[in-house]
Amino acid sequence: MKVAFSSIQAEFAAALRSSGDEKGLSEIKVRFLGKKGSLTGVLKELGQLPADERQTVGKRVNELKAYMEEALELAQKALAEKNMAARLEAEWVEVSLDTGRRRVGNLHPLSQVQYEIEDIFTSMGFDVLDGPHVETDHVNFEALNIPKDHPARDMQDTFYLEDGNLLRTHTSTIQVRGMQRLRPPFKIIGPGKVFRCERIDASHEVVFHQIEGMMVDKDIKVAHLIYFMKVLLSKIFGREVEVRLRPGYFPFVEPGFELDIRCLLCGGKGCSVCKQVGWHELLPCGMVHPNVLRAGEIDPEVYSGFAF
Repeated sequence: MKVAFSSIQAEFAAALRSSGDEKGLSEIKVRFLGKKGSLTGVLKELGQLPADERQTVGKRVNELKAYMEEALELAQKALAEKNMAARLEAEWVEVSLDTGRRRVGNLHPLSQVQYEIEDIFTSMGFDVLDGPHVETDHVNFEALNIPKDHPARDMQDTFYLEDGNLLRTHTSTIQVRGMQRLRPPFKIIGPGKVFRCERIDASHEVVFHQIEGMMVDKDIKVAHLIYFMKVLLSKIFGREVEVRLRPGYFPFVEPGFELDIRCLLCGGKGCSVCKQVGWHELLPCGMVHPNVLRAGEIDPEVYSGFAF
């Protein structure tokens, strides 16, 4: 029996080269290795060969079969890679293009204002301090010249806790703790939340924010207070501002003032925004009361300060 192995192999190779898809590869496999395939037919006739020839032909058939199976496997792998590359090319996305994603979020307006004010004061040499929300009666009231029988306590509806402590009603408590920890000269501000038992309406809330500050040194005067407040307001509003002080009563300062700013819309002529008075009441301030300095273990005969 003469088998044209070279012819079968050449025919297989030619068919493999001309095939370009899965269907073509399947047809080649059936054509050469299927039940009625060229190589399968040779295997079926091995039994008719003499023993010595059967071994030689059988070996050659197995070698050719292994070659075909490996070639088909490589061809299928190459075809799969080609198809994947074509698919990726078709579905390719330019990842460097601007997708127009929206920003995840921004700082809350209160936080933005707080950080802006902190930056302004730190640029003038102030330190930013913090303090606990739960305070003692002494720090929240008595150290600020508000003893237990003082009528000013009635002005601040306070949340008292079962242990006798309370939720701070102002950030002046940060100033008290600052005086206890620092030695003059110093300049500090204390931003944070405060708590009062208020009836909630359009202008009142049980939780709100304050920023208070103070400067303590030798020979501090009202002129220093006016200067720092004008710098602060000018930087916040982005223009020069005019301020004035009116007498005001606050237990922790003496003298105490209400600081007003000239209306930025009408220039002081009077408009609906300033209620025709030409000024806006802005913040309380004054010179630190000697009793407050003493509570902070600071000698009022040597040092003075302003607070706002």
